[in-house]
Amino acid sequence: MRDLILLGFTALCLMAALRHPFAGLLTWAWFTLMTPHQAAYGVYGVPLNVIIAGVTIGAYAVSGEIAKFRFDAITSLIIAFAGWLTLSQALSLDPVNSAPYFDRFIKTLLFVLLCAQMAGGKLRFNALVWTLVASIGFFAAKGALFTLATFGQYRVQGLQNTVLEDNNHFGIAVATILPLVLYLRGEAANIWVRRGLALLFCLAIVAIIGTHSRGAFIALVVFGGFFWLRARHKFAILAGLILLMTPTIAFMPGKWTERMMTIGEATQDASFMGRVDAWVINIKLANENPASGAGLRNSYQKEIAQSVDIERAESAKAAHSIYFEVLGGAGYVGLIIYLAVLATAFLSAWSIYLRRRDPRLAPWKWRFAYYAQISLAVFAVGGASTSMEMWDGYLVIVALVSALTKMSVAERKPTGFALAAARARNWRGRKRIEELLDKPVGAP
Repeated sequence: MRDLILLGFTALCLMAALRHPFAGLLTWAWFTLMTPHQAAYGVYGVPLNVIIAGVTIGAYAVSGEIAKFRFDAITSLIIAFAGWLTLSQALSLDPVNSAPYFDRFIKTLLFVLLCAQMAGGKLRFNALVWTLVASIGFFAAKGALFTLATFGQYRVQGLQNTVLEDNNHFGIAVATILPLVLYLRGEAANIWVRRGLALLFCLAIVAIIGTHSRGAFIALVVFGGFFWLRARHKFAILAGLILLMTPTIAFMPGKWTERMMTIGEATQDASFMGRVDAWVINIKLANENPASGAGLRNSYQKEIAQSVDIERAESAKAAHSIYFEVLGGAGYVGLIIYLAVLATAFLSAWSIYLRRRDPRLAPWKWRFAYYAQISLAVFAVGGASTSMEMWDGYLVIVALVSALTKMSVAERKPTGFALAAARARNWRGRKRIEELLDKPVGAP
């Protein structure tokens, strides 16, 4: 039954996409972020996401929207990174092994580029934010209820056969969208929507703690610290976080507390030291191939790992770090471009936020920029311990910042003092032109 519902709804979305390509993009985002087809066993394996992507791109081209494609710093860097990944694949030490990861990453970057171009205007922009929050928030709420029902005895996992299946990945993804939940709550006009988002925010924190992930817990602490530092009502924010987290942590079993206590004993943890071995191998592979790297995820190959470090190759598998994954796979140049994408997005959001006193700038823009900074900072820290460089979620946030930078600042007409100032500037400009021409403007 769920298969028929999913297929029917997807068909309706695709028909809408033929006339409105952005409807196809939202459907693509839903399938990419939430992967509903993974839970519908009758259509499992059917390339619905490929069909949706094809229809969306075709409609985007035919509608003429592609002619409005605009470059900015973020878009240019994403294209440069995609080009460098192509070069890395061409020079891969094991092209067959790295090909699926290359294909997946390129498709993700293509999706992100379309998001950056098509999310113009407040309605489209917020629709994409809602899709991201709802997709991850659904599993966050489900995970929180599971934690409460089992008294935290079992850790929360993401949906099977997805990039967020791992409890660490899932926890960091939920921590990354926490600021966006607050953004949507501030934008919502309906009181019940605001209350629902406030409840989702609380459940998301419970879900993060319920993952038993040390990396996700650190990401949660980073969110709390960053949000507290940037907030105006610091004591109220601090009190709220304490009131929410203290009973949740007290609710968790002793094994959770013991696991979190090992954060300060990383050098004595076999799991962490295995990650260090993987980091060393990726550094050595990058040193051997500084420009192109070894190819995406080729450091997982035992033979390739042994070629640079025989001892560590036995215990090293996944790099468990977005930075070392990119370094080993795409080399130092690839890592520099990748870091430039993240840094440019963060600084662009910061720049928009600093202009919040400009009366021409709509408040929702600088508010999103404020929360986007926190999301990117949380992911940058959480991603240091996970292999999430191909996760679409944080890249959608990057795309949204890119879309925001391309929007006109003067979205609304000035009023009050701003209107008087604008009229004064226009009057002075008119008088200056008359003086230069020595005749009234418009005179024959």
